[in-house]
Amino acid sequence: MTNDTTITLIGSKLAKEGEDFVFMGESRECKKCKLRRTCMNLDSGRKYRVAKLRGDTVHECFIHDGGVITVEVETSPIVAAIESRKAVVGSKVSYELPKCEEFDDSVYDILYPEGLKEGDKCTVIKVLGPIEDGMVSGCSLKKVELKL
Repeated sequence: MTNDTTITLIGSKLAKEGEDFVFMGESRECKKCKLRRTCMNLDSGRKYRVAKLRGDTVHECFIHDGGVITVEVETSPIVAAIESRKAVVGSKVSYELPKCEEFDDSVYDILYPEGLKEGDKCTVIKVLGPIEDGMVSGCSLKKVELKL
């Protein structure tokens, strides 16, 4: 296990190395589970990637059909749109929602990426290119991969 991974339990049907998921937090049924502490050790609303499966023991779960298994997870890179001038590989940025006057519905997911919150400290790990002409107005944005 590396320093960037966390051991947790996830649904056995979701447990595939390289699979991304957003941790949605605790449900009512979780409160009565003896394994709750191991499952609830991730940040709600954050995007994670399964880095490694840790054995094949399936534990019963009130939520997941097919039970849960132990995995190592890491924060997943997030594709987002940031100001063009900040889109430099290796730079540290404080994530801000783009301040565009208008935008096309097709770019909504990168303007408001799942798993990222305003003010998050991130590193630009890859610049994927500019947002296509006509997709946004009133701002200059580039599509990037960010790592928390």
